[in-house]
Amino acid sequence: MSFVKFESVNNVSYIYLNRPERYNALNKQMLDELLEVIKRVEENKDRIVVLTGEGKAFSAGGDMEMLKDFAEREVYDQVIATIEQIVTKIYMMPKLVVSAINGAVAGLGLSIALSADYVLTDAEAKIGVLFLGVGLAPDGGGHFWLKERLGIQAAKQFMWSMERVTGEQAYEMGLVDILVETDVLEEAAKLGYKLNHSPLEAMLATKLAYHEAKLPRLKYYLNKERENQWKLRQTKDHAEGVNAFLEKRKPNFIGK
Repeated sequence: MSFVKFESVNNVSYIYLNRPERYNALNKQMLDELLEVIKRVEENKDRIVVLTGEGKAFSAGGDMEMLKDFAEREVYDQVIATIEQIVTKIYMMPKLVVSAINGAVAGLGLSIALSADYVLTDAEAKIGVLFLGVGLAPDGGGHFWLKERLGIQAAKQFMWSMERVTGEQAYEMGLVDILVETDVLEEAAKLGYKLNHSPLEAMLATKLAYHEAKLPRLKYYLNKERENQWKLRQTKDHAEGVNAFLEKRKPNFIGK
């Protein structure tokens, strides 16, 4: 079974995270597949890309089982490098990328969704950063995307709150771009059609003018997140957060 599906319809590339039984939690195989699909999409003739999730969630974030494999630094570095390539390629892609957030999104899934040019969701979606719940800080460029959309002060408060907001609240915060009243994927398809009948070359020139200037800053945050996550994995609070999640109880953090 493929964990990432791809199709091209009406000059729009659709990428589906396809692990619905696990709410599209991202493991190593799924991340590897996502990167390969993104590389294929980079080379095709479609000018619009839509990224969404199958089932009831866009993505619950990184798979907790994958964290066990991170005990080995080599495996950790490989996975983080894949994540960095995914979000950087989306951010710098000479195409317009749309994230259609269906249902819930959290953690790494949110970082990937926010790397798009347009982020769509509906009022009932559940959106959270939630890294802090397992004693970690955001990865996948999460610091960068949240800063860009919310500003540093609001980004810090949202990360630290461990709050899960609705799609409507996320729209009011400025975290997402478009709040839809009907099916998110259908609205993303309509947006794709509209964009395909827009002066795309001019739009892409604007995108790349901004993104090329900010790429060094994104890389700074990705490098800092790589360092932070490895250090934080060694903390007692991280171990407690993971155990509490697996045991389905509230964590008892001690600040160490």
